[in-house]
Amino acid sequence: MKKYWILIIFYTVGLVVSAINPHDYFTWILEVFPALIGLSVLLLTFRPFRFTYLTYCFILLHCYILFVGGHYTYAEVPLFYWIQKIFHQSRNNYDKLGHFAQGFVPAMIVREMFVRQQIVKKGLWLSFLTICVCLTVSALYELLEWFVAVVSGQSAESFLGTQGYIWDTQSDMLFALIGAVCMVVLMSKFQDKQIESITK
Repeated sequence: MKKYWILIIFYTVGLVVSAINPHDYFTWILEVFPALIGLSVLLLTFRPFRFTYLTYCFILLHCYILFVGGHYTYAEVPLFYWIQKIFHQSRNNYDKLGHFAQGFVPAMIVREMFVRQQIVKKGLWLSFLTICVCLTVSALYELLEWFVAVVSGQSAESFLGTQGYIWDTQSDMLFALIGAVCMVVLMSKFQDKQIESITK
């Protein structure tokens, strides 16, 4: 149990630090809200369905991506300004890292649930359905962003972070798709070993 408390401590520290003098608190709340909901769900489901420690670690990493995005806004993360300059990019692409994680980490969660609950047998259908679920999550998140923008008007501009790019929504979903595919291709066997270690 000690190792799980370590993750919670890291989560709490990251959340608190991100809340110190952020770009603006409205954007901060919008960006970190999924991490707050996620923690609540994981705490409630910890006893009936405990994920592998590997999955929890990647969820924490995703939360940190949200915390950084909430603190600076996704369009103004300093490190990615430096990357923008080095690689002569037209925009700050931190949001693409966020959407890559939005595909990669949910793929870990969904695939583990499919395998352990024996919802889908291992094989091509498992990979395909895992990716489909993640792409659906990404599309729903884009719809949520659109809804927030309509309701709050200009105050949601930092939350959207389009930076004038007309294909931002489509490219966000593409990066989530790439993230999900990368997880399925690169991590499936390792995840299976982790699952075997807790189900023996």
